[in-house]
Formats: sequence, structure tokens, C-alpha cells
Amino acid sequence: MRYWNALEDAAVPKDTGRDMKARLRADLSRAMKDRRTLEARVIRVLIAAIDNAEAPLTPTRHAAPVHHRFHNGSAEVERLLLGGSRLRQVLLAEIHEREHAATEFERLEKTDRAETLRAEASVARRYIE
Repeated sequence: MRYWNALEDAAVPKDTGRDMKARLRADLSRAMKDRRTLEARVIRVLIAAIDNAEAPLTPTRHAAPVHHRFHNGSAEVERLLLGGSRLRQVLLAEIHEREHAATEFERLEKTDRAETLRAEASVARRYIE
């Protein structure tokens, strides 16, 4: 029985991106209701970053153009599934971007902006721990 469950888990890839976006959307709703604007802003950015990571690769410029008819579904493309490690990379990139920018703002003696960026990084960090 245990062997069968392991096979089922291996056969169906886990869509951690979808699961994380569901969590983020629930948290976004709560943050908006509680008027936590900084948190809501960061969560929106995280959802967008995950959406971008799930976007399928586009064809090269040299590929023949594909023409689609409206309303027949021919333009629908399946999103990529994000595994746990790829999702973590996406979230860490958002955190590192803010921390790096905060360091630069501190160097420029704009401590209020640096503090805001560090607070944003702290919000994002909750989702990788």
C-alpha cells in the first residue's frame, strides 16, 4: 500500500505554484480587509512573479507565426508547473532584489526607503520559511 502511494505521488507532479498562489490570494484578501497596504502590495508582486514563472516559453522570432481563430480555444496554452525548488527560487529572487535595493538606499542615506524595502522582504520571507 505504501509503495502504491509513492507511485501515485511520483506520477502526478505537485503544482506548488498553484498552491502558493491560493495561499497568497487568501492572505491578500485578509491584508486588504485589514488595510495593511505594504503587505498587500508585496503579496500582489509575489503572485505576479509566480505567474511569470509559470508562463510557457514563447517561440523564437524566426518561427512561423501561428494564426488563431477567436473563441475556438486554439490560443490556450498550458501553464508550466512549478516544483518546490523553482517556487523557492522565484520567492528568493524577490527577497534578494529588495534587500539589495535596501542596501543601495542605505548607502545613499535614504534610510526610510531602505526600511520599507526591508519590511517588504520580511513579508516575502514568510512564504519561504
